[in-house]
Amino acid sequence: MARGKKETSVARSKKDKVKAAERPVDANTAEARHSTENATEAEKTAELPAAGFPIVGIGASAGGLAAFEAFFSGMTAAADKPPDMAFVLVQHLAPDYKSILTDLIRRYTPMQVFEVEDGVVVRPNCVYIIPPNHDMAFLNGTLNLMEPALPRGQRLPIDFFFRSLAQDQHERAICIVLSGTGSDGTLGMRAVKGEGGMVMAQLPETTEFDSMPRNAIDTGLVDYIVPADEMATHLIAYASHPHGTNARSSHLAFPKAEGFLNKIFILLRSQTGHDFSMYKRSTVNRRIERRMAVHQIDDLGSYVLFLQKTPVEVEALFRDLLIGVTNFFRDPAAFAELEAKVIPRLFTNKPDSATIRVWICGCSTGEEAYSIVILLQEQMEKLKKTYNLQLFATDIDSRAVNQARKGLYPASICADVSPERLARYFTKQADGSAYRINKGIRELLVFSEQDVIKDPPFSKLDLISCRNMLIYMGSELQKKLVPLFHYALNPGGMLFLGTSETIGDYVQLFSTLERHSKLYQRKEDLPNAKRHPPERYIPPLTADLQAHKASSPRSSEVKVSLRLTTERTLLDRYAPAAVLVGERGEIFYIHGSTGRYLQLASGEPDMNILKMAREGLKWELTTALHSVVKHKSQIERPGLRVKTNGHFSTVNLTVLPLPPTADSVTDLTLYLVVLEEARTTGQNLPIPVTSVAEPVEKTIDSDELATSLKQELQAKEEYLKSVNEELETSNEELKSSNEEMQLINEELQSTNEELETSKEELQSVNEELATVNNELQTKVFDLSRANNDMNNLLAG
Repeated sequence: MARGKKETSVARSKKDKVKAAERPVDANTAEARHSTENATEAEKTAELPAAGFPIVGIGASAGGLAAFEAFFSGMTAAADKPPDMAFVLVQHLAPDYKSILTDLIRRYTPMQVFEVEDGVVVRPNCVYIIPPNHDMAFLNGTLNLMEPALPRGQRLPIDFFFRSLAQDQHERAICIVLSGTGSDGTLGMRAVKGEGGMVMAQLPETTEFDSMPRNAIDTGLVDYIVPADEMATHLIAYASHPHGTNARSSHLAFPKAEGFLNKIFILLRSQTGHDFSMYKRSTVNRRIERRMAVHQIDDLGSYVLFLQKTPVEVEALFRDLLIGVTNFFRDPAAFAELEAKVIPRLFTNKPDSATIRVWICGCSTGEEAYSIVILLQEQMEKLKKTYNLQLFATDIDSRAVNQARKGLYPASICADVSPERLARYFTKQADGSAYRINKGIRELLVFSEQDVIKDPPFSKLDLISCRNMLIYMGSELQKKLVPLFHYALNPGGMLFLGTSETIGDYVQLFSTLERHSKLYQRKEDLPNAKRHPPERYIPPLTADLQAHKASSPRSSEVKVSLRLTTERTLLDRYAPAAVLVGERGEIFYIHGSTGRYLQLASGEPDMNILKMAREGLKWELTTALHSVVKHKSQIERPGLRVKTNGHFSTVNLTVLPLPPTADSVTDLTLYLVVLEEARTTGQNLPIPVTSVAEPVEKTIDSDELATSLKQELQAKEEYLKSVNEELETSNEELKSSNEEMQLINEELQSTNEELETSKEELQSVNEELATVNNELQTKVFDLSRANNDMNNLLAG
């Protein structure tokens, strides 16, 4: 910024040397130019193109001063002329201490160094430093200061600046993460990479504090991992590539470019199995150019050859094409509309324990999926009811899906998630570097890898969220996906798109619920319309199969129909009653009539077979199911006496495990309980060897035997009943103890949260003190050297 009349002659001479790199202005001296800077700010903004040169954002915390020194010293050594870039330094500074970082950086670079003032126009070959106790954003070529919104200890100025830089400069944005503690910069770096910018991180082994660069590196999105003094070489080479100039895309405009692009699509499809030929061409071109700039390849044909020889680069290009810019509750206004207008409708007219199905398509690393689960959970708590939530989150990127499954996110998500939600739905890691989503929320989601273009969709859904995916696809793909979403939704189901996306010309399929937030509702099926999936790609049949199909187009369909009809009739008439249950007895499916064996107990309905079993079956069924769950082997219990409406019947019980099938949505193991009436007719009895006329002597009196068996059975039932009552009493005591433990746990958790808050504040203060200490040490060294020089001068 301008220093007015306090500028020294040395500073003015430096300014004269780099004046050629700036646009000419009507001023006689450098002082006059700086004194009128604020007055002519709007004019200069108009003169300077907003993206005329790269903007490099550099973030650092503890240990940042040494990293800055190494970086700018390396820049001076690597560049024989001004680099035609602007550098913006975002350092964690003590809010109540006047920083001398500006004076210190001037020693390491011949470029002009300014402490930022609000609204300053950014110019090339200048270094801008954030002032203490401010957040800073980039907009239309200017740096804008803001008062911090978060309390001390929770501020993330590096993320804040990197995000604004990405939104304004897009593929021209460059960010660098240097030494520091915590994870500030990680989310902002994601935004830069998502816009096609370039990301660097300091090699952790060369830092004083490696937490910040290591968190950035762990995302897998960093382009260069090098020591601070070697960054300048890569930075200058990257910025001088056609991708970083106004001439970018020229090498993709010549006639042969289309052929080379097709070869790239073939290599991608061959190695990854995914076809990008129908993605939006401008997006694909920018990603390819960025990879070419990283490797300093100017010719598209040479890059195709490089891909053929380097399978790792094919994977890297694939990851670049899939970069998803996402965070929790992204676009707060849109999520507020979703929470207010859509989430309550999903529960309207739904009975208790009803199922609500949601599909998050293109979930990336899971932030959006977890955000929607949290909204659904909060709505259930408002209604004080329990529903069965089934949420499916899918993405083409297996690495992103695996990260989403872990549910582990950097501590900087506190900028997007409210403190209340952080406390309720997340658990902070012991070292304070990350938050993990709570198990109860995680278990509501099923994450899977899916290519929505070629894989079948989910169906009978109440809500589909597909945000910021359609904008990267060509018009042909968009025309296929919108009808696909219509097919997958229930009538009246909701569709949630990104703020830059629309349903296009399919107004006959969806009605607009909220235009700005892109919320749509599926229209009812048209009269006489059949519900069928949209046209999808089907592999061609062989010639023999095609010929057979042409000769008898309906014969196979008729055979299948007859077979299914026959099997269904036989099952309904002759198959025994069976119940499909989980390991705790929860019922998933019932086949046949089970009224003679099961009954609903009075009170609140509970669809659990162990609680619904009739007298004489409950104990044997309980022990059998527990044994099968433990040993994973079939158990049979024949000849059970089950009481139904005052009469006893003999029942054969079989329990067997059913392993999950290949097309199962989850890996849950289910168990089949088969209940079959024992056969007692004469035709099922063995034929005696003796003659029919031969008399058979009775060795045991049948009435006495029956009486004895009844008494024994009654005694066992009474004993089991008393044991069951004792178990229930013990269970109640355990519940009471559990409630007390929960209360103690909540108190300990509250204490722990207070300690964590104190720890964050102390850590922030420690970082600020470390920065101040480094500055003061440098100042003391300078004063000591000046004192020695003065003593030597006086002694001479």
